[in-house]
Amino acid sequence: MKIIIFIAAITGASFSYAQDKIYVSTSGNDQAPGSVDRPLKTISAALRRAGEKKNKDVDIYIRAGSYSLDSTINIRSDAYELRSLSIGAYPGEKVDISGAIKIKPDWQPYKNGILKAYLDLKEAPDQLFLSGKSLNMARYPNFDVKARVYHGTAADAFSNERARNWKNPAGGYMHALHEGEWGDFHYLITGKDAGGNLQYEGGWQNNRPAKMHDRYRFVENIFEELDAPGEWFYDRKTKTMYLYPPEGVDVRTADLSVSRLTDLIHIHGTQGQPVRNITIRGIAFTQTARTFMLVKEPLLRSDWRIYRGGAILLEGTENVHIRDCAFSELGGNAVFLSNYNKNDTVSGNHFYQLGGNAIAFAGNPDDVRSPSFRYELFVPWNEMDYTPGPKGEDHPQYCSVIDNLIHNTGTIEKQTAGIEISMSAHIYAGHNTIYQVPRAGINISEGTWGGHMIEFNEVFNTVLETGDHGAFNSWGRDRYWRPERDIIDSIVAAKPGIELLDVIDPIVLRNNIFQCDHGWDIDLDDGSTNYEICNNICLSGGLKLREGYHRIVRNNIILNNTFHPHVWLKNSHDQFVHNVITLPYAPILMNNWGDRIDSNFFLSEDALTKARKLGIDKNSTWGKWDPGRLNIVAGAGVTKKELKAIAAKPVINPLLTATAGSEVGQVQWLGAFFKDVQTLGEQSAAGLPDRKGALLIRLPPGSAAEKNGLRQGDVIRRLGSRDINSADDILQAQRNKRPDAGIGCVIFRNQSQRTLVLH
Repeated sequence: MKIIIFIAAITGASFSYAQDKIYVSTSGNDQAPGSVDRPLKTISAALRRAGEKKNKDVDIYIRAGSYSLDSTINIRSDAYELRSLSIGAYPGEKVDISGAIKIKPDWQPYKNGILKAYLDLKEAPDQLFLSGKSLNMARYPNFDVKARVYHGTAADAFSNERARNWKNPAGGYMHALHEGEWGDFHYLITGKDAGGNLQYEGGWQNNRPAKMHDRYRFVENIFEELDAPGEWFYDRKTKTMYLYPPEGVDVRTADLSVSRLTDLIHIHGTQGQPVRNITIRGIAFTQTARTFMLVKEPLLRSDWRIYRGGAILLEGTENVHIRDCAFSELGGNAVFLSNYNKNDTVSGNHFYQLGGNAIAFAGNPDDVRSPSFRYELFVPWNEMDYTPGPKGEDHPQYCSVIDNLIHNTGTIEKQTAGIEISMSAHIYAGHNTIYQVPRAGINISEGTWGGHMIEFNEVFNTVLETGDHGAFNSWGRDRYWRPERDIIDSIVAAKPGIELLDVIDPIVLRNNIFQCDHGWDIDLDDGSTNYEICNNICLSGGLKLREGYHRIVRNNIILNNTFHPHVWLKNSHDQFVHNVITLPYAPILMNNWGDRIDSNFFLSEDALTKARKLGIDKNSTWGKWDPGRLNIVAGAGVTKKELKAIAAKPVINPLLTATAGSEVGQVQWLGAFFKDVQTLGEQSAAGLPDRKGALLIRLPPGSAAEKNGLRQGDVIRRLGSRDINSADDILQAQRNKRPDAGIGCVIFRNQSQRTLVLH
C-alpha cells in the first residue's frame, strides 16, 4: 500500500522562527519551534517548516530513534523553494525510517504450538518483522536456508492435489521461475472455481512470456501451510494473526511490526521545474511492503519489467545526493531514479536484504525513437525513425553510483540487479562491491543511450537462482536489432550506422573484477553494441559476446575459462586483442570473426593451437601464468573504510591447466550432423530453457536436412511423438517413423520455438 502526502509551502504567519536548522526527535512536539532544545516530532512537520524558508539553505537534523511513517513523504517541485536542503541523522546518532508499524498482540494458544491474537488492521500486512527482521509467511515447501532457489521449491507447490487441502486460499501467492530460468513470475490466488481448481492473476513480471518452471515453485500465505517455526498468517476476515513462534523467542515481549508502505520518500519534479540540491545522509531505511505484484512496466525489448518506486524515488531532480545511508529489509527497490534526473549521486551506502533492486535507473520510453516493448516485436524498416539519439531529455543522465556495498538483493524478485540501467545516458558506476544476487550484479537493459562508465567494481556470487546470464549482463535489442542474423546483416549493409542510432556513445567496462560460477562473468547478449571492455579480471565464467557491433575487448584476464563468441554478424568490426585466456575458445555458430582476433596470450599450447585452426590468433603466444598481473585491478571494490571492513571477497580458485571439455560424439541424420546440447553457451545461443535436444552443428549443402528447411544451429526438441533429449534420440525416433510419411519436428531457432514437417 502506498499513501502519498504532499508537502506544501505554508503561507501566513503561523510560525516565524528564523533558524535554518530544524531538529526532530521522537520525544518532540510538532507544535514546537523545531530548535535543538524544543524539537519537532515528525519529519513531515520538519519539511513543512522548511517550506517557509524560501531561498535558504536548510538542515534538518533527526535525533536518534525509529520513525515509522504512516504515509509516503513527498517533496514536490511546486512546493519547494529552498536553495538547498539536507536531511540527515544528528552527528553520531542512529536513525531509521520505517514503513512498518509496531504491534503488541495479546497472544493466546491456538494449537500445535501456534499462537493467535486479534489484530485490527486496515489492510492485511505483507510483512511481519521480528526485531526488524522479516519472518516467512506460511509457505510450502518450508524455508530451507540451503536451497538454491527461493530457499525451497517443489513441483507440487500449488498443484490441484495439494490445493484440495486449502479451505480458502484467496490471498495466497504463487511464485515460480521462468521456464528458461530467465527471471520470475508471481501470482495472487483469487479463489477456486466450481471444480476446485485454483484461480489466480498475475505473471506479468517478466517481459519474455513463458510457462512457469515445472520444478522451481513455491506457495505462501496459505493458512493450512502454517507448520514451521517462524511462519505466520493473517486472516483478514476475522482479523486474527497466527504465529508459529521462532525457536527460543518469547514473542509476548518481542519487538514486532507489520509493513504498511512500499515507498518511504518521493522527491518529485519535472525536467522544466526540477527539485534541486537535496542531500539525504546517514539514515537507515527499512521495513517496507513487498512490490512484486506491482512489477508490470516493460523495459523496451529486454527481459525486464519494473515498478517505478522504492524506499526512495527520484524523478525530476538535479544534484540530489544520497550518501552514507543503509537500506535493508525492504520489500522492493531501495533507490529508483525515474525519468529526468541529472547529476545525482548515490554514494557510501550499504544495501542488503532487499526484495528488488538496490539502485535502478529508467528513463521515459517516450524519449525512445521507434521503440518496441517485446523481444519479438520491431518497427518495420520503412517506418523507422533514423534520427540518432533520444527525442528529449526525460531520462537519467550524468548520475553516479560510487562506493556502495550491495549484497543479498532480489530476495523476492529475481529479474533484478544490484545496479540496473535502462533508457539512460552517461551513468557512472565505480568502486561498488556487489554479491549474493539472484541474477546480474550490474545489468544494462538496452543500448539507449550509452556513455556509461563501469569501473573498479567487484561483482561476484551472481546468477545464484536463475540461468543464462552474467555477473555483468547487457542486452542490445535496440531499434536496429532482430533475432535473425541474416536480416540484421542485410539492413545494416543497406543502412550503415543504424546500429549506433541508440547507443550513441561507447559503454566502457574497465578495471573491474567479475565472477559468476553459474553463467558468464561478462555477458554481452542479443545485439549489445559499442562497448569498450578493457583491464578486467574474469574469475570463473569467462567473457561472452553474442551478435553486435563495434566491441573492443583488450587487456582482460580470463581465469579458469575462456572467450565465448556466439553468432557474430558480418562486418561487426569487433576486436579481441591482448587478452589472457586460460582455456580454448568456445565459439558457437561463428561465420564471421570481426576485424581482429589476435595478439592474445594463452595459458596452454593446446588452446592456442585450437584458435589458430579457426583461422585467428596468428600472432598470439602461450606460456606460463604470472600472478603479478592480478594487480591490474588491485583497487576494485568499495573503498569506504566502514563498508570495506564488512564486505565479503570473491574466492579465486586454483588455476586450471587442462583443456576445456572433450570431443563429443556426433549423430548423422538427413545428411547433417547433430550433437548433444552440453554447455551453457550452446543453451544460451539457441535460447533453450534447458540442455535437452540435438544441436545441428554441420549442414552440408544439398543435404536432405537443408532441403527440409533445417539450418545450422537449430536444436531439435521433438520428432513426431518423441521428445528429443539427446542426439541419439533422433535415430530412435526415426526408426519409429512410417515409410514415406512426414514427421513433425519441433525446433528452437533464433531463441524461439517453431514447427516443421520433415520428409
